[in-house]
Amino acid sequence: MNYQAPLRDMQFVLYELLQGDQILPALPGYEDATREIMDAMLNEGAKLAENVMAPLNESGDREGCQYDPDSKTVTTPSGFKEAYRQFAENGWTALSSPVEYGGQGLPHTLNTLAEEMVCSANLSLGMYPGLTHGAINALTSYGSDEQKEAYLPKLISGEWTGTMCLTEPHCGTDLGLIRTKAEPNTDGSYAISGTKIWITGGEHDLVDNIVHLVLAKLPDAPSGSKGISLFLVPKILQDGSRNPAFCGGLEHKMGIKGSATCVMNFEQAQGWLIGEPHKGLQAMFVMMNSARLMVGLQGLGVAEAAYQTSLQFAKERRQSRSLAGPQEPDQAADNILVHPDVRRMVLRQKATIEGSRALAYFTAMQLDIAHKAESVEEREQADDMVQLLTPVVKAYLTDEGFFCANDGLQLMGGNGYTQDWPVEQLVRDARITRIYEGTNGIQALDLVGRKLGMHGGRAIKRLFAMLDQYIQQNADAPHVAAVKASAAQLQKATMWLMQNGMQDREQAGAVATPYLRLMALIMLAYFWSRMAATAQQALNDGSTETDFYQAKLFSADFFFAKLLPQTHSLMADIESGKDSLMSMTAEMM
Repeated sequence: MNYQAPLRDMQFVLYELLQGDQILPALPGYEDATREIMDAMLNEGAKLAENVMAPLNESGDREGCQYDPDSKTVTTPSGFKEAYRQFAENGWTALSSPVEYGGQGLPHTLNTLAEEMVCSANLSLGMYPGLTHGAINALTSYGSDEQKEAYLPKLISGEWTGTMCLTEPHCGTDLGLIRTKAEPNTDGSYAISGTKIWITGGEHDLVDNIVHLVLAKLPDAPSGSKGISLFLVPKILQDGSRNPAFCGGLEHKMGIKGSATCVMNFEQAQGWLIGEPHKGLQAMFVMMNSARLMVGLQGLGVAEAAYQTSLQFAKERRQSRSLAGPQEPDQAADNILVHPDVRRMVLRQKATIEGSRALAYFTAMQLDIAHKAESVEEREQADDMVQLLTPVVKAYLTDEGFFCANDGLQLMGGNGYTQDWPVEQLVRDARITRIYEGTNGIQALDLVGRKLGMHGGRAIKRLFAMLDQYIQQNADAPHVAAVKASAAQLQKATMWLMQNGMQDREQAGAVATPYLRLMALIMLAYFWSRMAATAQQALNDGSTETDFYQAKLFSADFFFAKLLPQTHSLMADIESGKDSLMSMTAEMM
């Protein structure tokens, strides 16, 4: 695929919309994150994504990973090892990691921009370093000093990779049912026994050592999720011997075939407790939240790649004449971009991608503020936004990533359905993003079941305050009346949940998914109004990038006219409650 990083659009959101070049360097510890440094990072990241990773995407899908049952090893597709080495040696694995363990200590926001490019260029290859970031975060937060010294430098440098081992053959989301055991050894370590499935990067040939973070239960563990502990289980022990943590096979998947998704068998493998006994889920959530934001970026990245391919096709493919009359009379037919239905699909991709990018980058910046701001109040407010918006970013961006890829395939017709074009692979690759790291239905339940009531509803109150402040202070901004009306819808839906969901948990479960989508659309409305205002100001100031900024205004018009009205049907869905869902018996289905 001929992917080109959308650097101008990324810079527009980072600098012009969010003022990241002012906010990030002002945070303690991020003084080096200047506009010059960030631009250099973006440019180098674009070169790596376009020239090294993207050319391997199609071949990696065709070749896939290969499992050798005799040695229990996995070989990644041709070129992956060299590309990963270049990725690591150029410092991308260390970008936002702690300086004291060899990281560059740059903002998480910059890592988010890099992840978008990686996910557009080669989602399968990007999975290996992507999950390692989660392992780094978990160890940084909960690991002992000895564990940090022994493992963080190698993980941060990219010499080693990390995994998160949660799911077992008999249980997925309900982790309280896990059976993996951890028996104490006399030397303070533990013997880990059990089977985990769907483990990304559980075995591969990109690095010499893989550090597994494994959920297991101690002999005295209480039942349910309160009895889960987290253990560090390396593939290669510090004395150089092979730990009995083996790959038992590869999953046969619909997509991301260059990513090794493994069955892992722990045969009394030696491991070490991370954090406190029976508190493993708390530590694992650090990994999971990091992974959920990363998966949201996967949806955005795939959507961008599909958009670029299908847009180029639409500009070149000639078929029929415009309904308004021939646009290019000297040609045998007009290109299909003149047709309203093709325009509908292209603009739906464009408006969704650019709005989602703003939401993702905003959430990433809130994460940086939550970690680095000087005042407790600033950190608390930013963390509330991160907690509230993480399930929204994960679910909405992956839903829309798949829908955008599907739109790309549809507008390309039969060409899109063939392997001659990359979009069919993008559709297959995108589909898993809606499932792993918690299905999008689970994200919706997390939003309505945990995040809305967190700290007495503090986070959602702050979200409404942010929207209200924008509406009050920007009465003349483009589309601000629509933002006000949609924010009122979200408030109404939230009140419905408070009145009905607290009394009947099935009511909350029944409307969780439409509620999450409603919140996502209203956040995109907020950002599209701001982006349109920013673009209009640039034009008023005499910018020579007329087409760029005018396109923002037209895209905003499209979003508010064609996409935001979905909120009305979502409100009807929410207010109808559970009855039509739960009345029918299983025998009637």
